[in-house]
Amino acid sequence: MTVLPILWIIFQLIIGYNLVLPLIIYVFSAFGRSRNIPISNTSADYAIIVTAYEQVTHIPAVITSILSLNYQNYLVYIVADNCGSAELNFTDDRVIVLQPETTLAGNTRSHFYAIKNFARAHDRLTIIDSDNILDAEYLNELNKLFDQGYIAVQGLRDAKNLDTTYACLDAARDIYYHFYDGKLLFKAGSSATLAGSGMAFTKQLYIDCLGHRDVVGAGFDKVLQAEIVGRNTRIAFAEKAIVYDEKTSHTDQLVNQRSRWINTWFKYFSLGFSLIAKGISNFSWNQFLFGLVLLRPPLFIFLFLSAGCLLVDIFASPGEVIFWVTGFILFIGGFGFALLSSDTDKRIYRSLVNIPKFMFFQVLSLLKARKANERSVATKHHYTAGR
Repeated sequence: MTVLPILWIIFQLIIGYNLVLPLIIYVFSAFGRSRNIPISNTSADYAIIVTAYEQVTHIPAVITSILSLNYQNYLVYIVADNCGSAELNFTDDRVIVLQPETTLAGNTRSHFYAIKNFARAHDRLTIIDSDNILDAEYLNELNKLFDQGYIAVQGLRDAKNLDTTYACLDAARDIYYHFYDGKLLFKAGSSATLAGSGMAFTKQLYIDCLGHRDVVGAGFDKVLQAEIVGRNTRIAFAEKAIVYDEKTSHTDQLVNQRSRWINTWFKYFSLGFSLIAKGISNFSWNQFLFGLVLLRPPLFIFLFLSAGCLLVDIFASPGEVIFWVTGFILFIGGFGFALLSSDTDKRIYRSLVNIPKFMFFQVLSLLKARKANERSVATKHHYTAGR
């Protein structure tokens, strides 16, 4: 066998394993064990950091949901970055509004601006986007994982709006990732991936991981999760700690948001190699499996690459077509299984016929990914109704 066919086989394996990775995670999750640690009755002191960039339209709604939590020991820090003279007046003493004198234009910069202005020494912090709505039991559900000894927890981001086809498809994507990269990955003995909001940490862990870094542009959660798992610390998944998140409703939102996310993957996917290396040297299943997940491209990229390999093999290696067909069947089955295993709205199922159109806009996002962070820093939402 010459070098070219060998390289082609290797390339196909690198692409194709992404189709069966959900099945692999599912199999390993079946052997996972939960910690059997007594839960304490402590009422930890939380700092709830709400970050806003340019837009404050949704701030009153998120604050209303926070003040309705079935929990008392917390303070809210609103970091209104580059929001001009926007008026944010709240009568509750638990709400502290911070308006930086100079534009920060960065998530971690906003977070550390809040940390430097903490009114007291909080035990834990949780990060919330300005368009989120919190379930009343959010902090109580986080506590269940913290009190079992975990120091980093990712909650579940559920859809706040399903008003358009794109919002429904965005929600379907989130269900898939929460199921495999959150619930099952954690159950398999590794760590849940971070989702940008609805996540919580001990204050000291967050400072230790990002206090020495200035993460510019999107992707602070990618750097943060790599830092946490790099310490061989597990990120727990709290599926009942629910944050209702605004889904992208318009094509301009979709393209701008996805272009930033794609840019982020290309920028930080190599962190997976270092985690795999650490996992091997440390005999750490947590690091090794998490590293494999970080190397996986965005869904539409590896699906397009897989389809391309299938087309080539139809003419070049017909015998290998069966492997690609099997891979696609397993992936589609795994995607459907994630939806069926979750509390999925019927509107999401009806939207699935529009996946090709959704993927077209993903391709447009890829073409604009290189300069994504130069065009926009945060997603501008049009949907205004609360849940």
